[in-house]
Amino acid sequence: MPIARRRFLPAALAAALVFSGALIVATAGPRAQNGGFVKEVADLPLMPGLREIKDAGVVFDKPDGRIVEAYAQGEVARAEVLSFYDETLPQLGWRKAGAARFRREGENLSLDFPDGSGILVVRFTLTPE
Repeated sequence: MPIARRRFLPAALAAALVFSGALIVATAGPRAQNGGFVKEVADLPLMPGLREIKDAGVVFDKPDGRIVEAYAQGEVARAEVLSFYDETLPQLGWRKAGAARFRREGENLSLDFPDGSGILVVRFTLTPE
């Protein structure tokens, strides 16, 4: 039986590297550009202009993989969101699998836009393949 729990991961994962006597701070991919990733999925970037809806995400751990649902909102256009993720996710190993759908290492990621008035809401759903 799956166990439901909330998972909160650090917003920034940075590593300090020493190179030629200089200290360099490196961050993973798009994090440096947009300020963070979705909390429930440590390597899913949060598009600039979107903010995660606090306490809306749920994580189910199952023997065959995890199921994650997270929500973000912002005053951005749906087309901008789709364009951002179409460009960004392949850099993180995700392959396009359809409109607003991606696959990587046995997991599927979908972006949906629940009906809402005014501010755009994005639902990120991660499921086992």
